[in-house]
Amino acid sequence: MKGTPSERDVLIVTDPQRDFCPGGALAVPDGDAVMPAINRLARRFAHVVLTPDWHPAGHMSFASAHPGGKPFDTIEVGYGPQTLWPDHCVQNTPGAAFHPALDVPHAELVIRKGYHPGIDSYSAFRENDRKTPTGLAGYQRERSFARVTLCGLATDFCVFFSAIDAREAGFETTVVLEASRAIDLDGSLGRALAAMREAGVELL
Repeated sequence: MKGTPSERDVLIVTDPQRDFCPGGALAVPDGDAVMPAINRLARRFAHVVLTPDWHPAGHMSFASAHPGGKPFDTIEVGYGPQTLWPDHCVQNTPGAAFHPALDVPHAELVIRKGYHPGIDSYSAFRENDRKTPTGLAGYQRERSFARVTLCGLATDFCVFFSAIDAREAGFETTVVLEASRAIDLDGSLGRALAAMREAGVELL
């Protein structure tokens, strides 16, 4: 992101939700500390999109949906490896709500992900089967946005997958690390940063 954001820039904030912050079901270390940075960043952008997780109860990505499954185990599903998570961001629960410190009243679009019971979703652009689109790329093209800036939770999952898909969809893409935090599961942060650089994502 070079200079002042223009009418062709959009900020995408991933998963700024209670369950991803300390005290939540799938807390990202220091996750709540990014809310002031997100708010400051968002004030620079005329166009902001929020992309929360919105899982039905019993979602296939929950360890509780698999007998003997434990959080952070990996299983094989129809579209490949799937990490199992604690139940989190269940529709209409307090944990799925935006963090109370998030202050982005001018956000133009909230695009929910992870609501298909049988497909997990990290990216704001497509589900984890890598085929099912969320519609965000089409929305951005219709709005004539050319550049995407990403931040939020977590750097090595939803921010990372969204950044890779934004590049693949043809958008200039930047990730603001100051306004993001990682889970860092078995070195996932280092792998994500390397893959984003390789894909041409600018890391600030």
